[in-house]
Amino acid sequence: MPDPFDDTDLPRLVAEGREGDNDAPLSVGELSLKLKRMVEGEFGHVRLRGEISGFKRAASGHVYLALKDADAVIDGVMWRGAADRLQFRPQDGIEVVATGKLTTYPGRSKYQIVIDRMELAGEGALMALFEKLKAQLAGEGLFDVARKKPLPFAPRVIGVVTSPTGAVIRDILHRLEDRFPTHVLVWPVKVQGDGAAAEVAAAVRGFDAMPADGPVPRPDLVIVARGGGSIEDLWAFNEEVAVRAVAACSIPIISAVGHETDTSLCDFAADMRAPTPTAAAEMAVPVRAELANGIASMGLRAERCARRYHERAGERLSALVRVLPRRDALLGPQRQKADDLGARLDRGLERRVTLARGVLDRAGGALRPAVLERKLDALHHRLDGAGKLLDAVHPDKPLQRGYVRVGAKASGKVIASAADARAAGALTLHFRDGPVDARVERGGGKPYAGDKPEQPDLF
Repeated sequence: MPDPFDDTDLPRLVAEGREGDNDAPLSVGELSLKLKRMVEGEFGHVRLRGEISGFKRAASGHVYLALKDADAVIDGVMWRGAADRLQFRPQDGIEVVATGKLTTYPGRSKYQIVIDRMELAGEGALMALFEKLKAQLAGEGLFDVARKKPLPFAPRVIGVVTSPTGAVIRDILHRLEDRFPTHVLVWPVKVQGDGAAAEVAAAVRGFDAMPADGPVPRPDLVIVARGGGSIEDLWAFNEEVAVRAVAACSIPIISAVGHETDTSLCDFAADMRAPTPTAAAEMAVPVRAELANGIASMGLRAERCARRYHERAGERLSALVRVLPRRDALLGPQRQKADDLGARLDRGLERRVTLARGVLDRAGGALRPAVLERKLDALHHRLDGAGKLLDAVHPDKPLQRGYVRVGAKASGKVIASAADARAAGALTLHFRDGPVDARVERGGGKPYAGDKPEQPDLF
C-alpha cells in the first residue's frame, strides 16, 4: 500500500515532472482537437430523432437549432446549402429526423450535430406541421369566406397551373372540350419535390401579373391542379409560399389538389375547392348543350307568352266592339243637327239678302235727279255768298272809293303808321288806277299841340 507519509502526490507550487511520467501536459487546444477528431471519427454519420427547439435562420442563410427529447438536448447547425434544400419550413415543436455528423465547437467546448438532411419524423409530424401552419394562416385571415371571389359564369380564358406531362392536364382539357370549349393557358410547373412550391407560387403570380390588353390574353379563371398522392406528395401545396400566392391572387382560383379525401392548405386559400381536377373543369364552365337547350326553351316560352298575350288582347278587343254602339246610331243625331243648321243657314242668308236689298233701294231713292238739283243749288248759293264776302274784304276794294294803300317799296309790307313810313323811307302808294312811288322828305317829330298834327311834306 502507498506510504501515507509519501508527499510526492501532494500539489506543489510549481509543476515538475514525476518519476516514471513520460507524458508532457496537453494544451486546451490540443485536447479540443483530439476530442474533435475522436467524435467525428466515431460519429461521422448519425441520425437523430427529436423535437426542434430554438429554430433560428441567420442573415447568412445558415440555420441554428436544438434537438431535444425528454432526456437530453443537443445543438445543431445546418449550413446554407443544406438549408435551401429543405422540403418544409422548420418550426419549433416539430419532430424531425436529422442526418449528419457530430463535431465539437472548441470555442465553447461543446459538441453539436452538423445536419446535412432533415425530414419530418413520419406523417404524424407532418400533420402537426400542417395543423400549425393552418392555424397560423387562418389567424391572418387568409381563409376567411369574405375574401372569396365569385367564379365567372363562362370564362373566355382559363389558366391551368399543373404538370404538363401528367394525366391531370389531359383530363381537364378533355372535360372542357366536352362541356364548353374554352381557350386554355397552361403554366407548366413541378407538382412534387424540391422547388415545387416556389414554381406553383411563381405561376400563380405570373398569371395575376398578366395585363388585360397584352399579347397573351389574361385568364378570367385559374385552376391549380394535381393528381392524388400521399400527404408528402402533396406537400408543395401546403407550403406557405404557395398558399400565400393563391390567397393574394386577384383572379378567381379553383384548387383541385389530390382526390376527394385529400386536403391541402391551397384548398382553404382558393376561392373554390374541387374534389378532383375533372370536377374543377366542371365547376369552371357550364354545359354548352344545356345552355343551348335552356335558351331554346326560354325562346319557346317567350313565343307562347307573346302569342297568348296577342290572343287575349284580341278577345278583349272583340268584347269591346260588341258593346260599342252602331255607327248610324252614334252619328245619327249629329247628322240631323247638321241638316237643321244647314236649313237655318239658308233661311238666314235669304233674310240677310232681303234686308240688304231694302237698304240698297232706300239709298237708290235718295240719289234721284230732283234731290241732286236741290243739293247743287244750295251749294251754289253758299259759294256765291262766299265770293261776295271775299270781294267785300279785298284790300284793294277801298281804292275804288278814293283811298290809297301805302306800302314799303323795298319789302312791299303795308305801312299802317307814320313811324313805319319814316322808318321805310321809300314808299309805294297804291291808287285805284295804279301804284306811285313816293319818298319821305322830312323826318317827323312830335305832333302839334293843336287839334291836328303837323302834316309832312310828301312832295
